[in-house]
Amino acid sequence: ARYGEGKGEQVLEMLQGITPKLRSPIVLLIYYNSILHRGIDKFLSSIAAAGVAGLVVPDLPLEEAASLLQPASEMGIDVILLVAPTSSAQRIEAIARSSLGFIYLVSVTGVTGVRSQLENRVSDLLKQIRSVTDKPIAVGFGISEAAQARQVKEWGADAAIVGSAFVKRLAEGTPEEGLNAIAQFCQSLKAAINTTSTSTNTPLD
Repeated sequence: ARYGEGKGEQVLEMLQGITPKLRSPIVLLIYYNSILHRGIDKFLSSIAAAGVAGLVVPDLPLEEAASLLQPASEMGIDVILLVAPTSSAQRIEAIARSSLGFIYLVSVTGVTGVRSQLENRVSDLLKQIRSVTDKPIAVGFGISEAAQARQVKEWGADAAIVGSAFVKRLAEGTPEEGLNAIAQFCQSLKAAINTTSTSTNTPLD
């Protein structure tokens, strides 16, 4: 779920109504300024009450993460840190050590969105991260096709993050048509992943 753009309260109200009915944990994507604007403790209390299990904060650098990581951990909320294709070995190890829940490997440089190709370095980065941690690794930023989800799984990822592909489908046609398109897309992702050599990994919605 994406939190922000003046609709934070609406997102929380929606989550309060649906999280008790869900089997999967809810992870919010939010930019750090929105957290600071509300106040870290107040923000964390609000999302914990709404049933949120984790946070992805794309613009939160490792050097400033402690101010959020510690109080979030105390409230049972995982703060997922990002590894970029340009991250050094030393930085990857530090991020892997600090990230809570899982590690988000960015598949491409630049902003989130759908793309036709993934960075060639993703395979090597997955091996590098796996060598320093046993935490799950999710690959995102640009995965828009079932074949790409299958590829990152074959490279060793535990999950494929496809949020922008969902948003794109939801924006096309009526809300009902968008939801149907998302359901079909999820089925294609699961089918592609289940045809690979291992069967324990699933897409992260």
